Amino acid sequence: MQAIVVGGGIGGLTTALALREAGVDATVYEAVAEVRSLGVGINLLPHAVAVLEGLGLLDALAALGIETKELIFFSKHGKEIWREARGLAAGYPTPQFSLHRGAFQSLLLKTATERLGGTRIRTGMAYRRHALRADGGVSAWFEDRRTGRTVGPVEADVLIGADGIHSSVRAGFYPNEGPPRWSGAVLWRAAIEAEPFLSGRSMIMAGHADQKLVVYPISEAARRRGRSLTNWIAELRLGAPGDPAPSREDWNRPARFEDFMPRFRDWNFDWLDFPALAAMTPEAFEFPMVDRDPVPAWSFSAATLLGDAAHPMYPVGSNGASQAILDARALAAALASAPKDIPSALKAYESERLPATAAIVAANRKQGPEEVMTIVEARAPNGFDRLEDVVSREELETIAAKYKQVAGFDKASVAKVAPTRN
Repeated sequence: MQAIVVGGGIGGLTTALALREAGVDATVYEAVAEVRSLGVGINLLPHAVAVLEGLGLLDALAALGIETKELIFFSKHGKEIWREARGLAAGYPTPQFSLHRGAFQSLLLKTATERLGGTRIRTGMAYRRHALRADGGVSAWFEDRRTGRTVGPVEADVLIGADGIHSSVRAGFYPNEGPPRWSGAVLWRAAIEAEPFLSGRSMIMAGHADQKLVVYPISEAARRRGRSLTNWIAELRLGAPGDPAPSREDWNRPARFEDFMPRFRDWNFDWLDFPALAAMTPEAFEFPMVDRDPVPAWSFSAATLLGDAAHPMYPVGSNGASQAILDARALAAALASAPKDIPSALKAYESERLPATAAIVAANRKQGPEEVMTIVEARAPNGFDRLEDVVSREELETIAAKYKQVAGFDKASVAKVAPTRN
Protein backbone atom coordinates (compact mmCIF):
# COMPACT_ATOMS: atom_id res chain seq x y z
CA MET A 1 0.00 0.00 0.00
CA GLN A 2 1.22 3.48 -0.90
CA ALA A 3 0.23 6.55 1.12
CA ILE A 4 0.60 10.26 0.49
CA VAL A 5 0.95 12.28 3.70
CA VAL A 6 0.30 15.98 3.14
CA GLY A 7 2.19 17.92 5.82
CA GLY A 8 5.53 17.34 7.52
CA GLY A 9 4.66 18.55 10.99
CA ILE A 10 4.36 16.47 14.15
CA GLY A 11 1.18 14.72 13.01
CA GLY A 12 2.38 14.01 9.48
CA LEU A 13 5.81 12.68 10.44
CA THR A 14 4.44 10.52 13.25
CA THR A 15 1.87 9.14 10.82
CA ALA A 16 4.55 8.27 8.28
CA LEU A 17 6.51 6.40 10.97
CA ALA A 18 3.41 4.59 12.24
CA LEU A 19 2.42 3.61 8.69
CA ARG A 20 5.89 2.19 8.07
CA GLU A 21 5.53 0.00 11.18
CA ALA A 22 2.18 -1.17 9.79
CA GLY A 23 3.71 -2.13 6.44
CA VAL A 24 2.47 0.91 4.50
CA ASP A 25 4.89 2.88 2.31
CA ALA A 26 4.36 6.57 2.99
CA THR A 27 5.75 9.65 1.28
CA VAL A 28 5.50 12.99 3.07
CA TYR A 29 4.88 16.17 1.05
CA GLU A 30 5.69 19.35 2.99
CA ALA A 31 5.00 22.83 1.61
CA VAL A 32 8.01 24.63 3.13
CA ALA A 33 11.32 24.16 1.36
CA GLU A 34 13.28 23.87 4.61
CA VAL A 35 11.77 22.46 7.80
CA ARG A 36 12.96 24.81 10.56
CA SER A 37 12.91 24.43 14.33
CA LEU A 38 9.94 26.73 15.08
CA GLY A 39 7.77 27.23 18.12
CA VAL A 40 8.61 26.92 21.77
CA GLY A 41 7.43 24.37 24.34
CA ILE A 42 4.88 21.58 24.06
CA ASN A 43 3.78 18.76 26.33
CA LEU A 44 3.41 15.11 25.41
CA LEU A 45 0.93 13.31 27.64
CA PRO A 46 1.48 9.69 28.71
CA HIS A 47 -0.82 8.16 26.08
CA ALA A 48 1.07 9.96 23.29
CA VAL A 49 4.42 9.00 24.81
CA ALA A 50 3.24 5.37 24.86
CA VAL A 51 2.65 5.57 21.08
CA LEU A 52 6.08 7.14 20.55
CA GLU A 53 7.68 4.49 22.72
CA GLY A 54 6.12 1.89 20.43
CA LEU A 55 7.94 3.65 17.57
CA GLY A 56 11.24 3.35 19.43
CA LEU A 57 11.58 7.03 20.40
CA LEU A 58 11.41 6.92 24.20
CA ASP A 59 15.15 7.23 24.86
CA ALA A 60 15.49 10.10 22.39
CA LEU A 61 12.58 11.93 24.02
CA ALA A 62 14.10 11.44 27.47
CA ALA A 63 17.37 12.92 26.23
CA LEU A 64 15.59 15.98 24.78
CA GLY A 65 12.80 16.87 27.17
CA ILE A 66 11.95 17.22 30.81
CA GLU A 67 10.12 14.33 32.43
CA THR A 68 7.28 16.32 33.98
CA LYS A 69 6.89 15.58 37.68
CA GLU A 70 3.87 17.66 38.65
CA LEU A 71 1.24 20.13 37.47
CA ILE A 72 0.30 22.92 39.87
CA PHE A 73 -2.50 25.50 39.53
CA PHE A 74 -2.22 28.85 41.32
CA SER A 75 -4.49 31.85 41.72
CA LYS A 76 -3.52 35.24 40.27
CA HIS A 77 -2.15 36.02 43.74
CA GLY A 78 0.24 33.05 43.56
CA LYS A 79 -1.69 30.92 46.06
CA GLU A 80 -1.79 27.19 45.34
CA ILE A 81 -5.16 25.75 44.25
CA TRP A 82 -4.44 22.24 43.02
CA ARG A 83 -1.37 20.04 42.68
CA GLU A 84 -1.16 16.65 41.04
CA ALA A 85 1.68 14.32 40.13
CA ARG A 86 2.19 13.61 36.43
CA GLY A 87 3.68 10.81 34.36
CA LEU A 88 5.78 8.22 36.16
CA ALA A 89 5.46 10.20 39.40
CA ALA A 90 1.69 9.62 39.21
CA GLY A 91 2.04 5.89 38.60
CA TYR A 92 1.60 5.90 34.82
CA PRO A 93 3.45 3.26 32.78
CA THR A 94 4.98 5.99 30.61
CA PRO A 95 6.33 9.49 31.34
CA GLN A 96 4.92 12.87 30.43
CA PHE A 97 7.45 15.08 28.66
CA SER A 98 7.81 18.83 28.22
CA LEU A 99 10.13 19.74 25.36
CA HIS A 100 10.85 22.20 22.58
CA ARG A 101 8.41 21.82 19.69
CA GLY A 102 11.13 22.41 17.12
CA ALA A 103 13.48 19.90 18.72
CA PHE A 104 10.73 17.29 18.73
CA GLN A 105 9.86 17.90 15.09
CA SER A 106 13.55 17.71 14.19
CA LEU A 107 13.74 14.33 15.94
CA LEU A 108 10.73 13.08 13.99
CA LEU A 109 12.15 14.40 10.70
CA LYS A 110 15.54 12.78 11.30
CA THR A 111 13.92 9.48 12.26
CA ALA A 112 11.54 9.51 9.30
CA THR A 113 14.36 10.32 6.89
CA GLU A 114 16.44 7.43 8.24
CA ARG A 115 13.64 4.88 8.28
CA LEU A 116 11.70 5.87 5.16
CA GLY A 117 14.62 7.15 3.11
CA GLY A 118 15.36 10.70 2.02
CA THR A 119 13.32 10.43 -1.17
CA ARG A 120 10.20 9.81 0.93
CA ILE A 121 10.37 13.31 2.48
CA ARG A 122 9.52 15.84 -0.24
CA THR A 123 9.91 19.45 0.89
CA GLY A 124 8.85 22.57 -1.00
CA MET A 125 5.78 20.70 -2.29
CA ALA A 126 2.53 22.58 -1.72
CA TYR A 127 -0.63 20.48 -2.03
CA ARG A 128 -3.03 21.75 -4.69
CA ARG A 129 -5.69 19.09 -5.24
CA HIS A 130 -6.42 15.40 -5.48
CA ALA A 131 -8.81 13.22 -7.43
CA LEU A 132 -10.13 9.71 -6.94
CA ARG A 133 -9.19 7.13 -9.55
CA ALA A 134 -11.51 4.55 -11.05
CA ASP A 135 -9.54 1.77 -9.36
CA GLY A 136 -10.22 3.29 -5.93
CA GLY A 137 -6.83 4.94 -5.53
CA VAL A 138 -6.01 8.63 -5.47
CA SER A 139 -4.02 11.03 -7.64
CA ALA A 140 -2.58 14.23 -6.18
CA TRP A 141 -1.01 17.36 -7.61
CA PHE A 142 1.52 19.63 -5.91
CA GLU A 143 3.27 22.89 -6.70
CA ASP A 144 7.05 22.81 -6.49
CA ARG A 145 7.72 26.07 -4.68
CA ARG A 146 11.29 26.17 -5.94
CA THR A 147 10.27 26.25 -9.60
CA GLY A 148 6.53 27.06 -9.57
CA ARG A 149 5.87 23.98 -11.67
CA THR A 150 3.06 21.51 -11.08
CA VAL A 151 4.14 18.06 -9.92
CA GLY A 152 1.72 15.24 -10.58
CA PRO A 153 -0.30 13.29 -10.83
CA VAL A 154 1.27 11.47 -7.88
CA GLU A 155 -0.44 8.09 -7.51
CA ALA A 156 -1.18 6.35 -4.23
CA ASP A 157 -3.76 4.15 -2.52
CA VAL A 158 -4.59 6.67 0.22
CA LEU A 159 -4.09 10.37 0.92
CA ILE A 160 -3.81 11.79 4.45
CA GLY A 161 -4.26 15.50 5.06
CA ALA A 162 -2.04 16.42 8.01
CA ASP A 163 -1.44 19.99 6.87
CA GLY A 164 -2.49 21.92 9.95
CA ILE A 165 -5.24 24.28 10.99
CA HIS A 166 -5.21 25.98 7.56
CA SER A 167 -5.39 22.60 5.81
CA SER A 168 -5.78 22.75 2.04
CA VAL A 169 -7.01 19.15 2.05
CA ARG A 170 -9.77 20.03 4.54
CA ALA A 171 -10.66 23.12 2.51
CA GLY A 172 -11.29 20.84 -0.45
CA PHE A 173 -13.80 18.86 1.63
CA TYR A 174 -15.33 21.94 3.29
CA PRO A 175 -14.77 24.88 0.90
CA ASN A 176 -17.15 27.24 2.71
CA GLU A 177 -15.83 26.70 6.23
CA GLY A 178 -14.01 30.01 6.54
CA PRO A 179 -11.18 30.97 8.92
CA PRO A 180 -10.51 29.42 12.33
CA ARG A 181 -12.64 30.54 15.26
CA TRP A 182 -10.91 32.91 17.68
CA SER A 183 -11.47 32.38 21.40
CA GLY A 184 -10.88 36.05 22.17
CA ALA A 185 -7.54 35.29 23.83
CA VAL A 186 -3.98 35.97 22.65
CA LEU A 187 -0.91 34.06 23.78
CA TRP A 188 2.59 35.49 24.06
CA ARG A 189 5.13 32.67 24.12
CA ALA A 190 8.88 32.48 24.72
CA ALA A 191 11.67 30.36 26.16
CA ILE A 192 14.70 31.54 28.10
CA GLU A 193 17.44 29.81 30.09
CA ALA A 194 17.14 30.71 33.76
CA GLU A 195 17.42 29.33 37.27
CA PRO A 196 15.19 26.29 37.94
CA PHE A 197 11.96 26.93 39.84
CA LEU A 198 10.05 24.69 42.25
CA SER A 199 11.09 21.05 41.64
CA GLY A 200 12.92 21.81 38.39
CA ARG A 201 10.39 19.52 36.67
CA SER A 202 7.20 21.39 37.60
CA MET A 203 4.59 22.78 35.21
CA ILE A 204 2.60 25.68 36.64
CA MET A 205 -0.50 27.60 35.60
CA ALA A 206 -1.61 30.75 37.38
CA GLY A 207 -4.48 33.18 36.99
CA HIS A 208 -7.87 32.52 35.40
CA ALA A 209 -9.69 32.45 32.04
CA ASP A 210 -9.09 36.13 31.23
CA GLN A 211 -5.46 36.36 32.35
CA LYS A 212 -3.19 33.38 32.68
CA LEU A 213 0.45 32.42 33.01
CA VAL A 214 1.87 29.01 32.07
CA VAL A 215 5.51 28.14 32.83
CA TYR A 216 7.48 24.90 32.52
CA PRO A 217 11.03 23.70 31.73
CA ILE A 218 11.69 22.04 28.36
CA SER A 219 15.33 20.92 28.19
CA GLU A 220 16.93 17.91 29.86
CA ALA A 221 20.37 19.14 28.75
CA ALA A 222 19.85 22.41 30.61
CA ARG A 223 18.58 20.55 33.68
CA ARG A 224 21.73 18.45 33.77
CA ARG A 225 23.75 21.67 33.88
CA GLY A 226 21.72 22.87 36.85
CA ARG A 227 19.77 25.33 34.70
CA SER A 228 16.29 25.51 33.19
CA LEU A 229 15.30 26.29 29.61
CA THR A 230 12.02 27.79 30.77
CA ASN A 231 9.04 28.02 28.46
CA TRP A 232 6.52 30.72 29.42
CA ILE A 233 3.14 31.70 28.03
CA ALA A 234 1.30 34.88 29.00
CA GLU A 235 -2.36 34.91 27.98
CA LEU A 236 -4.90 37.73 27.93
CA ARG A 237 -8.50 37.86 26.76
CA LEU A 238 -8.84 40.76 24.33
CA GLY A 239 -12.12 39.91 22.61
CA ALA A 240 -15.15 37.67 22.63
CA PRO A 241 -15.32 34.12 21.23
CA GLY A 242 -16.11 34.30 17.53
CA ASP A 243 -14.70 37.81 17.00
CA PRO A 244 -12.33 38.14 14.01
CA ALA A 245 -8.84 37.11 15.09
CA PRO A 246 -6.32 39.97 15.34
CA SER A 247 -3.77 38.12 13.19
CA ARG A 248 -3.21 34.83 11.41
CA GLU A 249 -1.65 32.36 13.84
CA ASP A 250 2.03 31.89 13.13
CA TRP A 251 4.61 30.17 15.33
CA ASN A 252 7.17 32.78 14.23
CA ARG A 253 5.26 36.09 14.64
CA PRO A 254 7.36 38.48 16.81
CA ALA A 255 5.58 39.99 19.82
CA ARG A 256 5.80 43.36 21.56
CA PHE A 257 6.30 43.04 25.32
CA GLU A 258 4.47 46.33 25.93
CA ASP A 259 1.28 44.71 24.62
CA PHE A 260 0.98 42.36 27.58
CA MET A 261 3.58 42.89 30.32
CA PRO A 262 1.83 45.88 31.99
CA ARG A 263 -0.93 43.46 33.01
CA PHE A 264 1.64 41.09 34.57
CA ARG A 265 3.93 43.63 36.26
CA ASP A 266 2.89 42.49 39.76
CA TRP A 267 3.14 38.74 39.13
CA ASN A 268 6.18 38.26 41.33
CA PHE A 269 5.52 35.22 43.51
CA ASP A 270 7.74 33.50 46.07
CA TRP A 271 8.10 30.55 43.68
CA LEU A 272 8.66 32.58 40.47
CA ASP A 273 9.36 36.21 39.56
CA PHE A 274 7.67 36.41 36.16
CA PRO A 275 8.42 40.09 35.41
CA ALA A 276 12.12 39.37 35.95
CA LEU A 277 11.93 36.26 33.76
CA ALA A 278 10.24 38.24 30.98
CA ALA A 279 12.72 41.10 31.31
CA MET A 280 15.64 38.78 30.55
CA THR A 281 13.85 37.24 27.54
CA PRO A 282 15.11 38.74 24.25
CA GLU A 283 12.11 37.82 22.09
CA ALA A 284 8.61 36.40 22.33
CA PHE A 285 6.02 35.29 19.81
CA GLU A 286 2.35 36.23 19.54
CA PHE A 287 -0.30 33.64 18.78
CA PRO A 288 -4.11 34.08 18.82
CA MET A 289 -5.89 31.15 20.49
CA VAL A 290 -8.05 29.58 17.78
CA ASP A 291 -9.79 26.34 16.93
CA ARG A 292 -12.47 25.10 14.54
CA ASP A 293 -15.88 23.58 15.05
CA PRO A 294 -15.87 19.79 14.66
CA VAL A 295 -16.96 18.63 11.20
CA PRO A 296 -19.27 15.67 10.52
CA ALA A 297 -16.68 13.61 8.62
CA TRP A 298 -12.95 13.43 7.98
CA SER A 299 -12.81 10.56 5.50
CA PHE A 300 -13.98 10.66 1.90
CA SER A 301 -13.31 7.48 -0.05
CA ALA A 302 -9.48 7.13 -0.13
CA ALA A 303 -8.66 10.44 1.61
CA THR A 304 -8.82 11.51 5.24
CA LEU A 305 -7.70 14.16 7.72
CA LEU A 306 -5.45 13.97 10.78
CA GLY A 307 -4.17 16.21 13.59
CA ASP A 308 -4.90 19.93 13.41
CA ALA A 309 -6.30 19.46 9.91
CA ALA A 310 -8.99 17.26 11.45
CA HIS A 311 -9.56 18.70 14.93
CA PRO A 312 -7.76 21.96 15.74
CA MET A 313 -8.28 22.74 19.42
CA TYR A 314 -7.31 25.37 21.97
CA PRO A 315 -3.93 24.70 23.62
CA VAL A 316 -5.62 23.73 26.86
CA GLY A 317 -4.74 20.58 28.77
CA SER A 318 -1.64 19.84 26.64
CA ASN A 319 -3.58 17.92 24.00
CA GLY A 320 -2.81 19.33 20.55
CA ALA A 321 0.28 17.33 19.60
CA SER A 322 -0.75 14.38 21.77
CA GLN A 323 -4.05 13.90 19.92
CA ALA A 324 -2.31 14.03 16.52
CA ILE A 325 0.00 11.25 17.71
CA LEU A 326 -2.98 9.17 18.81
CA ASP A 327 -4.55 9.77 15.39
CA ALA A 328 -1.42 8.37 13.73
CA ARG A 329 -1.60 5.17 15.75
CA ALA A 330 -5.32 4.68 15.09
CA LEU A 331 -5.00 5.36 11.37
CA ALA A 332 -2.07 2.97 10.91
CA ALA A 333 -3.91 0.24 12.82
CA ALA A 334 -7.09 0.74 10.77
CA LEU A 335 -5.26 0.54 7.43
CA ALA A 336 -3.31 -2.53 8.55
CA SER A 337 -6.53 -4.29 9.58
CA ALA A 338 -8.32 -3.68 6.29
CA PRO A 339 -5.70 -3.17 3.58
CA LYS A 340 -8.02 -4.16 0.73
CA ASP A 341 -10.89 -1.89 1.78
CA ILE A 342 -9.35 1.51 2.36
CA PRO A 343 -12.63 3.49 2.51
CA SER A 344 -13.90 1.20 5.29
CA ALA A 345 -10.55 1.42 7.10
CA LEU A 346 -10.65 5.22 6.99
CA LYS A 347 -14.21 5.27 8.28
CA ALA A 348 -13.20 2.96 11.13
CA TYR A 349 -10.37 5.35 12.00
CA GLU A 350 -12.80 8.27 11.84
CA SER A 351 -15.34 6.49 14.03
CA GLU A 352 -12.70 5.98 16.67
CA ARG A 353 -11.08 9.38 16.64
CA LEU A 354 -13.62 12.00 15.50
CA PRO A 355 -16.02 11.71 18.49
CA ALA A 356 -13.11 11.54 20.94
CA THR A 357 -11.43 14.68 19.61
CA ALA A 358 -14.72 16.57 19.23
CA ALA A 359 -15.30 16.01 22.94
CA ILE A 360 -11.86 17.49 23.71
CA VAL A 361 -12.54 20.53 21.51
CA ALA A 362 -15.71 21.12 23.53
CA ALA A 363 -13.97 20.52 26.87
CA ASN A 364 -11.13 22.89 25.98
CA ARG A 365 -13.63 25.63 25.15
CA LYS A 366 -14.81 25.25 28.75
CA GLN A 367 -11.17 25.55 29.95
CA GLY A 368 -10.61 21.84 30.56
CA PRO A 369 -8.69 21.24 33.81
CA GLU A 370 -7.91 24.97 34.04
CA GLU A 371 -11.50 25.53 35.13
CA VAL A 372 -10.28 25.24 38.74
CA MET A 373 -8.51 28.61 38.46
CA THR A 374 -11.58 30.38 37.10
CA ILE A 375 -13.76 28.90 39.85
CA VAL A 376 -11.42 30.34 42.47
CA GLU A 377 -11.28 33.72 40.71
CA ALA A 378 -15.08 33.91 40.58
CA ARG A 379 -15.53 32.95 44.23
CA ALA A 380 -12.53 34.74 45.74
CA PRO A 381 -11.32 37.52 43.41
CA ASN A 382 -9.51 39.25 46.27
CA GLY A 383 -7.70 36.10 47.37
CA PHE A 384 -8.24 33.56 50.12
CA ASP A 385 -6.73 32.44 53.39
CA ARG A 386 -8.11 28.89 53.35
CA LEU A 387 -8.71 27.19 50.01
CA GLU A 388 -11.32 24.90 51.52
CA ASP A 389 -13.49 27.97 52.20
CA VAL A 390 -13.57 28.57 48.42
CA VAL A 391 -13.63 25.14 46.78
CA SER A 392 -13.62 21.60 48.11
CA ARG A 393 -10.96 19.05 47.32
CA GLU A 394 -13.69 16.76 45.98
CA GLU A 395 -14.70 19.39 43.41
CA LEU A 396 -11.09 19.84 42.31
CA GLU A 397 -10.53 16.09 42.05
CA THR A 398 -13.69 15.67 39.98
CA ILE A 399 -12.62 18.31 37.46
CA ALA A 400 -9.14 16.79 37.08
CA ALA A 401 -10.40 13.21 36.74
CA LYS A 402 -13.13 14.12 34.27
CA TYR A 403 -10.72 15.84 31.90
CA LYS A 404 -8.30 12.93 31.98
CA GLN A 405 -11.11 10.61 30.91
CA VAL A 406 -12.35 12.95 28.16
CA ALA A 407 -8.84 13.38 26.79
CA GLY A 408 -8.03 9.68 27.11
CA PHE A 409 -5.11 9.86 29.52
CA ASP A 410 -6.65 8.31 32.57
CA LYS A 411 -4.47 5.39 33.67
CA ALA A 412 -6.78 2.71 32.27
CA SER A 413 -6.75 4.31 28.81
CA VAL A 414 -2.98 4.78 28.79
CA ALA A 415 -2.47 1.14 29.75
CA LYS A 416 -4.33 0.12 26.57
CA VAL A 417 -1.82 1.86 24.29
CA ALA A 418 1.35 1.34 26.34
CA PRO A 419 3.73 -1.18 24.75
CA THR A 420 4.47 -4.37 26.62
CA ARG A 421 7.89 -4.28 28.25
CA ASN A 422 10.02 -7.36 28.83
